[in-house]
Amino acid sequence: MGVFEPYLDQFSQSVNLVDFLVNMGVTALLTILLRIFYIRVGNSVSNRSRFANNFLLLGLTTMLIITIVKSSIALSLGLVGALSIVRFRAAIKDPEELTYLFLTIGIGLAAGANQPIVAILAFVFITGLLYLNKKITGGLSFRKDDNMYLNVSTDKDDLTIITDILTRHLSFVELKRVDKTAAGLEVSFVVKAESVDTIEAVKKEIAALSDATTFSMIDQPDLVV
Repeated sequence: MGVFEPYLDQFSQSVNLVDFLVNMGVTALLTILLRIFYIRVGNSVSNRSRFANNFLLLGLTTMLIITIVKSSIALSLGLVGALSIVRFRAAIKDPEELTYLFLTIGIGLAAGANQPIVAILAFVFITGLLYLNKKITGGLSFRKDDNMYLNVSTDKDDLTIITDILTRHLSFVELKRVDKTAAGLEVSFVVKAESVDTIEAVKKEIAALSDATTFSMIDQPDLVV
């Protein structure tokens, strides 16, 4: 401990350790609740459970950065310089995913600024509005008349297996492209679905083909077929 005592003393002088632990606990709790909320209430057709696993780490990291730099102009300027050379290239397939990421960052910012009550009130208010809106609209953010672009990558070499799954569940299926690769097939379709449940059923059956099979579906309401 002797080596780290000067650093711990310096940290404790600028940051109250009790407040820091409380803010960390609030951030962890809210981001975990947000993950559960997003999985159950979200409208994204992508793998919501896998995407929501990022909320906890993102929220805690944001809180830690704000806690450290908020009391030091030098650290703040250094952070701006460091982030200016960072490039984030993760693909966001649905605008809803981006809004939940911003909400997670907002929770971390509020807690890092030592405003846990604000974070809690904002979380309750925002998620409450989202839940109420979903109940009022009946989940109408999904439109069964919209075209969707579906891509399947698999190590299976039989196209009929994939088309049988799609035609059994979806109201409209049109094959657009087939690529034969060394690993198997890359197949693209334009499809329409009656509900999110049918998309979920398709996703499960496609994923069950093999461990190497991947599934991607993007809403394309303006796509002409």
